[in-house]
Amino acid sequence: MFDGKSILVTGGTGSFGHAFVPMTLAKYNPRRIIIFSRDEMKQWEMAKLFENDSRVRFFIGDVRDKDRLYRALDGVDYVVHAAATKIVPTAEYNPFECVKTNVNGAMNVIDACIDHNVGGCVALSTDKASSPVNLYGATKLASDKLFVAGNSYSGEHGTCFSVVRYGNVMGSRGSVIPFFTSIREKGILPITDERMTRFMISLDEAVKLVWHAFEDMIGGEIYVKKIPSMKVTDLARVIAPEAKIEFVGIRPGEKLHEQMIGSEDSYHTYEYPEHFKILPAINGWDHCPERIKDGKLVAEGFTYSSDNNSEWMTDDELQAWIDVNQEKIGKI
Repeated sequence: MFDGKSILVTGGTGSFGHAFVPMTLAKYNPRRIIIFSRDEMKQWEMAKLFENDSRVRFFIGDVRDKDRLYRALDGVDYVVHAAATKIVPTAEYNPFECVKTNVNGAMNVIDACIDHNVGGCVALSTDKASSPVNLYGATKLASDKLFVAGNSYSGEHGTCFSVVRYGNVMGSRGSVIPFFTSIREKGILPITDERMTRFMISLDEAVKLVWHAFEDMIGGEIYVKKIPSMKVTDLARVIAPEAKIEFVGIRPGEKLHEQMIGSEDSYHTYEYPEHFKILPAINGWDHCPERIKDGKLVAEGFTYSSDNNSEWMTDDELQAWIDVNQEKIGKI
């Protein structure tokens, strides 16, 4: 699929990019992978990891800057849109900036991809875009809608746009595992609520979901990986068995449980062995056989959230993952 092709990753110095680049180089033989991001220091550090591989290129730029995007996309075949303002409190206190990146930036990426005849673009989304309760989630829901509708703008033989949706990645910067690991020596772990649950997905799984989207998409699909859940209290017990748990209450914009698919989407959501696919309600695309393939329509009112999940990660499974990934936790 990517053999001999050029791929651009917006926000490519983040956790996803650090996994996507080496995995894609190993599995495929792309002509080049371009990291497009605005932080020169992160690019400098990441470039050291690939200094002997001429296929990896770096391009300073911001998705808010359409002209720069147009320059970067020259000759590009595929785009992974990972750039976003993601920290919930940051978005709440800087709402204009969040909208500029997550909404205006999405529009710029869509326009640039269409005008440069990019073959396909997959945008990364979040559980917070499903029934959003904070600005970050609201902007990502808007972004999802924009990428779905982008297929109407590009036309039948133009750029294909799709979305992949998943929650916090295990071990990534700012997520709960490195947070608990960093403070366990204090002997107290703060948890919002004893009922809180979270989905558990690894970076490798996130990358493979993007690969699948590129291989499968017709345009407009939202892919949701089937992944296990875990209670945050259980997670804390595995990481710091001797620590005391202190319940601190729900923070602004926070949910008790992560939700990937809301009941409103059940009317056009299809199930597959390893994932779900939310099809667009517009243009009759939710009844399109090419998009549905061998999927089975879920029951009316179906939701997919971390508390009603049929699959749960055990303590032993989490500990095994931590043992294997100890050196990576919190570093990307």
